[in-house]
Amino acid sequence: QVQLVESGGGLVQAGASLRLSCAASGDTLGSWTVCWFRQAPGKEREFVEGNSWSGSPTYYPDSVKGRFTISRDNAKNTVFLQMSSLMPEDTAVYYCAVRRSPLVTTTARGYDYWGHGTEVTVSS
Repeated sequence: QVQLVESGGGLVQAGASLRLSCAASGDTLGSWTVCWFRQAPGKEREFVEGNSWSGSPTYYPDSVKGRFTISRDNAKNTVFLQMSSLMPEDTAVYYCAVRRSPLVTTTARGYDYWGHGTEVTVSS
């Protein structure tokens, strides 16, 4: 079993940057595909970014391409989401999740373990 704890959220102004962290315990993240989802109030959970343990290219949806970057620090067993040029529509609770498969899926039910989320609020 993998435990995930997100941190780094907060209240920022539009145009600012934030770096979210997802610290794992129970297993090494190097053998898991990791992704970030987000959920805005009243909306469904939305895929943000995914990174496979196999080394295949990272998947970025158009809504965050060029602004968000996912990365790993295997020594710290932590995954990061660097977010820049934040916009009010990025306001949401951000979750990290993992799955064993080397394939990134944008479907939330495809992931085995989830963190409890960290809240990001972007003011205009």
